[in-house]
Amino acid sequence: MTHGHGHEKLKHLTKLKDILEVATEFERTARDFYHDLAPKVSKHIRYLVEELAEEEQSHLDLFSMLAQRHDLDEAREIKIEDPASDRKFSDCVHVPDLGENPDDQTVLQYALMREHTAMEQYLALADSTEPGPIHDLFKYLANEETKHKNELEVLYYEIIHSGGV
Repeated sequence: MTHGHGHEKLKHLTKLKDILEVATEFERTARDFYHDLAPKVSKHIRYLVEELAEEEQSHLDLFSMLAQRHDLDEAREIKIEDPASDRKFSDCVHVPDLGENPDDQTVLQYALMREHTAMEQYLALADSTEPGPIHDLFKYLANEETKHKNELEVLYYEIIHSGGV
């Protein structure tokens, strides 16, 4: 028995609430990772790692607030297409052990990868949703992650390629 094209399309749909749960865990692990990492990094980037932890906390707060809003119960049940980037996004829930004295380059490379993955995921989610509040949420988050990534790229260049801040 074949399921046809309809079944193929349906198996790539996920409820918004499930996507928000993965995104919440992504932000939580990022916050915890950066919080735990801050005392281990050099003074050149400590402020950045602390800022990243705060930014991830603000995203986590946003998702927590959305989860508590009963006027969004119906919207959380909407099915949207799984983005191709979903696996990479989910994989970022597992953070690396950078040791007790991680070097600036390794920390910045990891942070850049994480911000890039989040940017891709939120853009894909925005693209897969209809215009409206959910689309706007994912677009906002994509823009936030893009700003973080751009700031990290500038700092990476300053520290790694220019010999320090």
